[in-house]
Amino acid sequence: MAGYWDGPEGERCPQRTWLATRVGAAAGGQRGGGRHAGAAERGPGPGNDTQCCVAGLVGAAYRIILLRPGSALAALQTAAADSVTMATLGAVFGLSTCLSAQVREEPEDPLNYFIGGCAAGAVLGVRAHSYLTGTTACLGFGITAALMKIGNKEGWRLTGPPKL
Repeated sequence: MAGYWDGPEGERCPQRTWLATRVGAAAGGQRGGGRHAGAAERGPGPGNDTQCCVAGLVGAAYRIILLRPGSALAALQTAAADSVTMATLGAVFGLSTCLSAQVREEPEDPLNYFIGGCAAGAVLGVRAHSYLTGTTACLGFGITAALMKIGNKEGWRLTGPPKL
């Protein structure tokens, strides 16, 4: 997500929303996925969108193989529906995060990311027609997003040797 972490939070909301939507669409086959796990420790860069797209395609392929749709058209519809859902979640996350940073006037607060993740989780619950799914996804996405923000601020890494 080159450019997403650039500049203060709460600014350039349309651009941030578009970047989050692109990553969501690229990860369309991953239920509850998002970014490729290896992209987080490298930060923004040109290769991260490609890796995310590959991870999304692999996720879509697994879902289609495991659920075995009746026809090629049904498989295409499944992949398209997943991509649209994940793009919507990315857009809701990007917009909610940016707007909460503006409204709360605390741009670097991880609570903004929790609010964005929770909003995206609520949308997933609406899509699934399930309060339990929405509540669980709200907490899961919110906590994960807040931890990603905290980790980005403090320089955490997901893999590699520890910094001593």
